Amino acid sequence: MDMNWIAIGDISDIPLRGARCVKTPQGKIAVFRTAESEVFAIEDHCPHKGGPLSQGIVHAKAVTCPLHNWVISLETGKALGADQGEVRTIPVRNEDGALFIALESLLMAAE
Repeated sequence: MDMNWIAIGDISDIPLRGARCVKTPQGKIAVFRTAESEVFAIEDHCPHKGGPLSQGIVHAKAVTCPLHNWVISLETGKALGADQGEVRTIPVRNEDGALFIALESLLMAAE
């Protein structure tokens, strides 16, 4: 199945160790940039109490939720440590700084 890649801006729009939100028909997606300029996209709500992960602190390949300090892997979407839960990860492409997310995966996951 072909992915439907949607342009979401440039990597320079996201500060190092920062995030920005993208609104989609399936909800808000948080797009993160690590200190090494790797880019990840996950649902913008913590599996614990729905905290805005996009406002959390990015460290290595994880983000700490600003509400209750849950740590979520940006690679897998799973809570790290003793916490249980996960959010969906969304495929991201970086083409010379231009960022794209795969909307098809969101549509499939929503069915």
